[in-house]
Amino acid sequence: MSTAEAILQHLKTLPDSAQREVLDFVQFLESRRKELAEREESLVWSDFSLTSAMRGMEDEEMLYSLADIKESFS
Repeated sequence: MSTAEAILQHLKTLPDSAQREVLDFVQFLESRRKELAEREESLVWSDFSLTSAMRGMEDEEMLYSLADIKESFS
């Protein structure tokens, strides 16, 4: 028996109000999965954009050293 079949079997024994709660929970899970997928896709595109923007910069001469950016408190 598949998971969906087992859920359906249990769902049929519940009163209508409880079935509505289950439906609400399923819709919540669907929306959360959609949001996570959209966020993941956005991160992939963001990483791609940054990688594309920085392409070739690793070959450029360094204009500043670590000594240039360290703050001195003497």
